[in-house]
Amino acid sequence: MKISNWAVKKPISVLMLMTAILLLGGVSLLRLPMDLLPKMSIPVAVVNTQYNGAGPYEIENLITKPIEQAVAAVHNVKHINSTSMEGVSVVVIEFNQGTDMDFATLEIREKIDVIKRFLPEDILQPIVLKIDPAALPILVLGVTGDDLGNLQEVVEYRIKPRLERLEGIASVGVTGGKQGSIIFEIDPYRLQMQGISQQQMTNLLRGENINLPVGEIIDDEKHLMVRTVGEFQSIEELRNLPVALPTGATVELEDLGEIYFHEEIQQIAKINGTPSMRITVQKQPTYNTVQITNTIYEEIDKIQKELESIEIETVIDQSLFIRNAIKNVGKTAAFGGLLAILILYFFMKNLRNTLVIAISIPISIIATFTLMYFTGITLNLLSLGGFALGIGMLVDNGIVVLENIYRFREKEYSPINAAIHGAEEVASAVTASTFTTVAVFLPIVFVEGMTGEIFKELALTVTFSLLASLGVSLTLVPMLASKIVKGRQHESNRNFNKTERLLHKLNNNYKNLLRWSLAHKAMVFVITFSIFLGSVVSVLWVGAEYFPEFDEGTFTVNISLPPGSLLAETEAIVNEVENIIKKYQDVEIIFTSIGAGEDYFGGYGKRSNRASIDVRLKPFNQRESETIQIIDKLRRNLQGIPGAEIAITNLSFAGMGFAGEAVEVQIKGESIELLKEVSQDFISIIESIEGTREVASNFIEGRPQLELFLNRDITSFYGLQTIQIATTVRNLIQGITATRIRMDGEEYDLMLMGEGFLKQGVGNFAQIPIPTIAGGTLPLEQIADFKLSQGPNAIRRSDQMRAITVKAAIIGRDLNSVVKDIEVQLKAYPLPAGYNYQFTGQKEQLEEAYTSLLLAVILAVLLVYMILAAQFQSLLYPFTIMLAVPLAFAGGALGLLARGIPLSVPAIIGAIVLSGIVVNNGIVLIDYINTLKEDKKDVNEAIVIAGATRLRPIMMTTLTTILGLLPLAIGLNEGSEVQVPLATVIIGGLVLSTPLTLIVLPLIYASIDKVTIYMKKIYK
Repeated sequence: MKISNWAVKKPISVLMLMTAILLLGGVSLLRLPMDLLPKMSIPVAVVNTQYNGAGPYEIENLITKPIEQAVAAVHNVKHINSTSMEGVSVVVIEFNQGTDMDFATLEIREKIDVIKRFLPEDILQPIVLKIDPAALPILVLGVTGDDLGNLQEVVEYRIKPRLERLEGIASVGVTGGKQGSIIFEIDPYRLQMQGISQQQMTNLLRGENINLPVGEIIDDEKHLMVRTVGEFQSIEELRNLPVALPTGATVELEDLGEIYFHEEIQQIAKINGTPSMRITVQKQPTYNTVQITNTIYEEIDKIQKELESIEIETVIDQSLFIRNAIKNVGKTAAFGGLLAILILYFFMKNLRNTLVIAISIPISIIATFTLMYFTGITLNLLSLGGFALGIGMLVDNGIVVLENIYRFREKEYSPINAAIHGAEEVASAVTASTFTTVAVFLPIVFVEGMTGEIFKELALTVTFSLLASLGVSLTLVPMLASKIVKGRQHESNRNFNKTERLLHKLNNNYKNLLRWSLAHKAMVFVITFSIFLGSVVSVLWVGAEYFPEFDEGTFTVNISLPPGSLLAETEAIVNEVENIIKKYQDVEIIFTSIGAGEDYFGGYGKRSNRASIDVRLKPFNQRESETIQIIDKLRRNLQGIPGAEIAITNLSFAGMGFAGEAVEVQIKGESIELLKEVSQDFISIIESIEGTREVASNFIEGRPQLELFLNRDITSFYGLQTIQIATTVRNLIQGITATRIRMDGEEYDLMLMGEGFLKQGVGNFAQIPIPTIAGGTLPLEQIADFKLSQGPNAIRRSDQMRAITVKAAIIGRDLNSVVKDIEVQLKAYPLPAGYNYQFTGQKEQLEEAYTSLLLAVILAVLLVYMILAAQFQSLLYPFTIMLAVPLAFAGGALGLLARGIPLSVPAIIGAIVLSGIVVNNGIVLIDYINTLKEDKKDVNEAIVIAGATRLRPIMMTTLTTILGLLPLAIGLNEGSEVQVPLATVIIGGLVLSTPLTLIVLPLIYASIDKVTIYMKKIYK
């Protein structure tokens, strides 16, 4: 290639080009945003519809089913799941990967508009939302202080507004503390005696508590605005409000009922058992997590200095794991690069020569930063993992080029001619080897689902860095070689002499082994096949999983008491759980939330019977146990607490809610009772499988209900309608917000409700007076029958059929083996007619990922073959080199077995990368054999000479790649879970395939060459 000729003859141009690359790369690095994972488009939309007062069955029939039928006609819909709960319908629509979600949500709104007239009139407008991982809280803070009342005021009016004003903040939520309101408790019998109805009282309060402008007047040629001021300023003013009675008399409002200020704790927040306030921060989607959290912490430091009486602690910080993970991957890459450079020095025995090649690592990486910046790639676990993955490969091209330049120097070529001819001779080989490695990343574009989203950036990063290293090896390396590199240095150092003797001995032994192998081909092939077969069988024992779990050092304990339990009862159970968690030495912070809403999609309201405890562990290097081990031990310790269902969730990437639980079995049918019965049997079956934990269904019993069945004969006789009776009862029991009153700079609801005795027992409730159109009243029990019942808390549907899902966590076993054991048991279960089950969650994701990754592997192998065929202008010789690929796959499987790591998505990505790496040694070897054959050398002689000549660069490139990946494969730091299986497969593949490649590929080449010659003789 002429590029090397230009580089050697124009050294200043090359120097300026490299300086420009370093300059642009440095600026790009400073501007690259930092995140845990690449930006992901989750193809999921949610339709949330609220219908106050309706039960799950009514919600399902009136709202959920019509919406499901409407959105099923939207393009690219994959699955429709729904939940019908008291007062709310949530329909979750999952689309095929790659769907334009902006257009999809627009189409959903259009379909809902078409059916809106068939929905109940008094529902709230259906809300259509896109699911965005960026909408999850990036930061959860806990604020403690001396007095909870003052603390609440400080958080809501001083801290929250300051955080909301920061650039990039989407919302700041505050929970915990007390919620104040003004209560007006009325005695319905007293109102009846005075001749006043509830509705009249509500209208009176709304009409009195108002400020209204009434116009302008002119006084002394001045325009004066006139407004009536009638808003209440205090509770005392409210109590003294005169109320005119139908009899003509007047009484004060307090004579008709009790008026008082009430503070209620609806949600309890604690830090390490101390009452606190919880602040949840969400960022805007386009902003960077780490930069936003840095800004927040700067503001918190200022607030902390101003408000010394409070303490602000970080409970959950997404950026913390991001920083540590990325820092550790960076360290791993640097350490891998150092090991690769040491190997170069070991072989070259000259510091200047080593640096000529080693300089390609930083230049290639910095050049990649520029390409990352302009293509919108962030610095994340996967893109940096690409650097760590490719760090050892970045020097491969330089090694081959420099080794060849040395060879020409030993033939007494001048430095400039040696640099030009040495680089040009291997230019096509190193270009082909680079393109084979780069080509294997192209099929990742065809990988569907989250797998493709995640690994696309890793593929691009490795591609950019390898192409940059190719450019450096063909320009900078020959230019520097012509200026500062001399022939091989025969140092007098005793250690170097020993190394040289060792390498010389190794070379001679390899020649002898190669000659013996050429004479005993059949035996070598049998041994190779036996090794290959034994290695491939190891796949059967490694197991399989979707994704390794991240050890982020955080987990959540979810506590659920029977429906209808009081907040105090929930708090008592929570205290027991907290006391057990506090005994663990690895626990750093315990953050408790009691009575909070129960769903990410928000809108299911508050539940006094539910609580969650967020636990943050000490940093990875300061604790004795892994998160998963602590969780399993804690599960056993919490089993002895009666009266509550307790589940522990590991807050890992794979459990973010987008991949689902480890084991999910979805049962479909029509009858809720039958589904419940089948799900209980499934729970028993799955609990019997070794390695399963916390087996439970998502069916939740509803709250106990008292149902009123009106006697229509009686109600129609008195001129009463169902809506009148229901509204009267609801206003007395639940209350109605009559108006809002401003006091001391704050607004409070004025709640009008019946006196407390009406809620004390069914007997008192039954005596609620119902006003008739004749002016009299009837006790509720005279016009209604009462019945106690308990239905489902929620009705869940999947693809327009009712469904219950049984979920389980796993520990100590891989996902695939657990699912296989469950499938064996479930096949023997007699399902009722019309009912079926399927595995969802991570099992579904696993099957989808493996199907598309298998296609990617096949495409990668075919692309590598095509490049080799184009390089060698032959259809047969590339087969010789391609035989290294199955040997490498077998080695990768053996590596997983040796480490006890299950087959997973990152491991298969490693196999794809491996298929592009292992052929490089074969390319360099076969290319030189062909060159020697063109010089009229005998095939066997050409093989021995080429093998001996290329042994050193092959050993160097293989060892630099292996040692570059070794820190990644060991994986001792946070965030290494994804890279460990990937690096293990590549190292295992190279360790097994390289020795076999050096022996077996030349034998296959010789055999193919013999067949080719024979065929030519036949056809002549």
